[in-house]
Order: sequence, then C-alpha cells, then structure tokens
Amino acid sequence: MTPTIPEFEYRRVAVADGVTLNVAVGGTGSPVVLLHGFPQTHLMWRHVAADLAADHTVVVPDLRGYGDSGQPAATSDDTYSKRTMAADVVALARRLGHERFALAGHDRGALVAVRAGLDHPDRVTHLAILDVLPTLDMWDVLHGASAAVAFHLYLMAQPPGLPERMIAASADEFFGYFLDQWGADPDAIPADVRTEYLRASAAAVSSIVADYRASAGIDVEHDAADRAAGRHLTMPVTVVQQDWGAALGYDAAGLWRAWAPDLRHTTTTAGHFMAEQDPAAIIAELRALLDR
Repeated sequence: MTPTIPEFEYRRVAVADGVTLNVAVGGTGSPVVLLHGFPQTHLMWRHVAADLAADHTVVVPDLRGYGDSGQPAATSDDTYSKRTMAADVVALARRLGHERFALAGHDRGALVAVRAGLDHPDRVTHLAILDVLPTLDMWDVLHGASAAVAFHLYLMAQPPGLPERMIAASADEFFGYFLDQWGADPDAIPADVRTEYLRASAAAVSSIVADYRASAGIDVEHDAADRAAGRHLTMPVTVVQQDWGAALGYDAAGLWRAWAPDLRHTTTTAGHFMAEQDPAAIIAELRALLDR
C-alpha cells in the first residue's frame, strides 16, 4: 500500500494547462504550504505536516514533475523553471481558497519557494528554506575539487539525452545513493517511504532532469535579473542548513542575508533530510517563523 500522511485528504488540483498536482490537505487555520525536495515526494513532510495541522491548514503537494503530479514534457526552457513551478504553487493555493499563505521548502522545493517569494511577495507571508543556497549563489560557490559533492548538478545540466539515459539505466541505484549519502540517520526514512521515493523518482527521470537542467540555465537568468534589479525577499525568512558554508569556504548566512533582510539563519547537524531526521527542530523553527 502506498504510504500517505494520516488524516490528510488527497486531491488532484489543476494548476496550469495540462498540469495537475497531487496534494495532501489537512487541518484548519491559517494556510501553510510545504514543498518537498529531491529525491523525495510530499511524504518527507509527514511529521511536520501532522503537527502543524493542529492549528493550520496544511497543503502538501508533489511538485510538478515529481511524485504523482503531472510530468509535462519539457517543450521549452521554461517548462521546469522555478518561476513556472512557483506559479503552480500560487495557483494551487488559490484553487484551495488561499490568497495568502506561509511557505516552506526543502532542497528543490526551497528553490521553488524562493522564486515564489520573489515573484509573488503579495501572496507569501512567511518563507522557510531548508538546506539550499539561492541558485545564482550555488553556482558561484561551487568550484575546484569541493564541487565534486554536487556532481549530480553538473550531470543533469547536460543537454537532453545522455543524462536521462544514464540515470534511467540504474534509477534505483542513482536515487538511492542520495538517500544513503545525505542522510544522518538511516532509520529516519522507513522502508515503505524509501520504496515510494524510489518508485516515484524512477518514473519521473525526464522531468527531474529537466528541473535540474533549468537550474543551470533559465533559473540563473532569473536570479541574475533579480540581483541586478535589487529585488529582495520582503517577508520574514528562516533558513536552516547544514554547515556547508564552513566546509566549502563561504558565508552561507551572508549570502542569504543579501536576498532576505529579515532573516533568521541557523545550522543543524541533523543532515540533509532534516524534516525527517529531526522533525521537532524543524517544527519549532516553522512555528517561530509563523509568530514573526
């Protein structure tokens, strides 16, 4: 049986022409939208969502191209741009009756959340970002031998064809590698959830690669234009990261502060999958953010 978030209702919501998102909705109160990362689905939020649903309406979708959401063919550079995926999130919230909402994202979902905050500041009231850097800064800080930790970014940035074939040929091994290497606690992702992550990722190789390819192309263009225009995230922002800045020689908090003047930045030893490995800490950070 496919795992779900207990007591959440599952829906399919159309957000764009030919694109429908799989979404779990639970609780009542002010809305909070939670966006998952790679190589995961909405299930990564299962602990956090259940807690927040005590006093919030919690909306937990699979992103475009992931999980059981629509996987449109990448017919243009923009199909999987974070701008397009952020527009999906705004449309989803509106379809569910929420014109304004708090937003949290992890990994790929955090990049979508940042773009939503930049493009739709009138919609996003609070923003939480888990374990990424802004796209433009990410490419700036990766260099030399230390960039080997991000080999997948360079692989999936290549032109269509080879990356898809290579990954599809050993999908479980490829996606499972990240679940194993990035996790501080192997017990944090139970067997049925891991199986679902691998199933969903193997079925979405082309769209996942297209998402990453956009981050080496059109997403950089969008970030660069925002930086040149002096655009900032105007809402309260909380960033929780592993201490990659110290490891790779850059000031992560400083990079984020350039984008988010109203910033709380903290580091964790919980590992990349922190919402699953230390949900209590992430719940505390999100609740503190919502009180700001």
